[in-house]
Amino acid sequence: MTETTGTHGEWQEFLARWSEEWADACGPDDVRDPGDEEARSARWLGFAPATPERITALEERLGHRLPPSYRTFLEITDGWRNAGDFVWLLAGTEQAHWYEDDASLAEIFGEDLDEDSTPEEVLEATIWTRALELAVESDVVSVLMDPQDVDEHGEWAVYTWAPWRGSPPERHASFWAYMNDAYREFHSMRASDDDGRAFDNATTQELDERVAEARRDALRGAYERADAVLAEAQEFGRPRAGVLRGQIQWLLGDRYARNFDGLAGDPVYAPELLPVLLAEDEVEPRDPDCDDPFTSPLPVASDEVRALEREVLRQLREGRYEYTAPGPFGDAVRRAREEARWGGTDAAWRILLAALPGWQALGPDHIAPVGLTADPLLGPLLTPERARTLLATPRGEEATGAVAAAVDEDPEGLAWLAEQAGDDGREGYRFLLVEGVEPVALPALIGSAKSGEGQELRAPTTRWDARLARWSGAVFSSYDDEAQVAVGRAGRGWSFAFDHEPQAFDEARFVSPAVAASRHGRAVVVWSAPDMFDSGALFHLSVAEHGAERYAFTVLGARCERSGEIPEELLPERLFPGAGDRGRHGERRGAAAALAAIAAAFGVTLPRLALTRGRLHSFTTRSWTRPPGPGEGYAAASRKPHAPGTVGAPQWIKPKSARRADI
Repeated sequence: MTETTGTHGEWQEFLARWSEEWADACGPDDVRDPGDEEARSARWLGFAPATPERITALEERLGHRLPPSYRTFLEITDGWRNAGDFVWLLAGTEQAHWYEDDASLAEIFGEDLDEDSTPEEVLEATIWTRALELAVESDVVSVLMDPQDVDEHGEWAVYTWAPWRGSPPERHASFWAYMNDAYREFHSMRASDDDGRAFDNATTQELDERVAEARRDALRGAYERADAVLAEAQEFGRPRAGVLRGQIQWLLGDRYARNFDGLAGDPVYAPELLPVLLAEDEVEPRDPDCDDPFTSPLPVASDEVRALEREVLRQLREGRYEYTAPGPFGDAVRRAREEARWGGTDAAWRILLAALPGWQALGPDHIAPVGLTADPLLGPLLTPERARTLLATPRGEEATGAVAAAVDEDPEGLAWLAEQAGDDGREGYRFLLVEGVEPVALPALIGSAKSGEGQELRAPTTRWDARLARWSGAVFSSYDDEAQVAVGRAGRGWSFAFDHEPQAFDEARFVSPAVAASRHGRAVVVWSAPDMFDSGALFHLSVAEHGAERYAFTVLGARCERSGEIPEELLPERLFPGAGDRGRHGERRGAAAALAAIAAAFGVTLPRLALTRGRLHSFTTRSWTRPPGPGEGYAAASRKPHAPGTVGAPQWIKPKSARRADI
């Protein structure tokens, strides 16, 4: 027999166990009619076996041979009471009948079919025209056995559907599979009863023992085995299964409608898990005029937890939240955050991974540092591969000291910028590399003088949040090109300032910030943009040292402007051969070659993960263009301050003469 069919002995043992557990758990409210009372007294939910003659008569009436699992079931009992909590009587040989589509469900579900529908979708939508109905009494639930959805063993698929579920029919591979699912539903509903009656039997005891072992497996790093055990126990409604599995699934990226089965409301675990739930949905500032600016993920919580919730929410919205942990792992978290805020995401991950065996659980239902995902700086480090590595590392009381190799996410050098150009919505970029200074010193070198806004670093933010902050209420003009830059470390002895969305390159008025930034050593500026206005692709390089420009070149379409004594390895004719006839792929190859040469010449690198997905400090630079000269006009635009989560519409201002606009 197959696992979708069940042998005669398996059916006998399964149905007897179900009946006895139902009788033991049966309360006054569970007895619907005299038949239920009789079943409780007899400790048997079934009926007498169907005779061979009854089974043959049913097959002749239907014109089909019954599927093996349903036939075996009938040989043991001719029908069944209480198949789960919503089907009160399941058909035997006399009651089974072809489905009568009184509600025109075939027409309703068929409306969604088109030429792109899969065979599975067609079966699901057309079952109403041919299925065998097995539900005799139910809470408006249909149990449909499909003679056209048949496997290699002759088993018919079973579909269950109820209008109050608000979802398509649920498929079960066979009648045996359906009955096992109904048994799990019975367990799940009894396990969650709040009437004070204990639901304790051999099945629940065995499952709870397996859950306890699964927790140990999870701490040993055998998370896949643990997850499989916990998934089964969760279907049975075992109370700890969802709590433990939720942590594994969260780290694996499954975060839909999950609240850790209420564990986040426990004062012991709330400091770890409540920020995780809040960070998933509530990090964006909300409109202060909104009547309901916040919906708690915890329906019920103590005053202590509510106070923590308010404080964590405030910290998340202000960008101040920091994940903490006890013991040596907590020390590693602090060191990792310091690396991550300057773009050292690989170094931060290596620190965390090395310290992971020393992680300490907050209690017996805690199996992993899930709270890392809520940290604005450390959460982006947990790529899918790293999350699996974290789960596979023995930790806590099951730690062995073994740690997997830390796989770096960031490629060395700069060439990845060309390889990724356009893939993340970025059409151009520019950056400044400065030797001999830490990132915190960059605003003093090239920060904007306007109202002091460029004189200090802002708190780490995402690229998008920094963009919104810059745009809200700002005034832009073609004479003034102040950049909103993210900053960090660009390798040993170097810092960077990176602009994801530069304005259009103004060849006539461009002023390289490399000169001002090179006070303490060398500074390098790179500006790259595709062919946006039929003038050709742009690639600019300028290098300064101790306040003076040493050399520069600008490739713009077929033209190349150059100055100073350019080292041989950076000569534009070597990096951009045939500059005017490349096409988009050629542009990328030329830019990639130039970026690789620059990285090799100066020993610099830029952190891809931090720049594309992480959070970095930022500031506003001085203008990258000179003011307009006599007779040179310019245009200006402003954006109204926007409500949180929106971007103000541009308000265009007419072109001005060569003076600063008074807006």
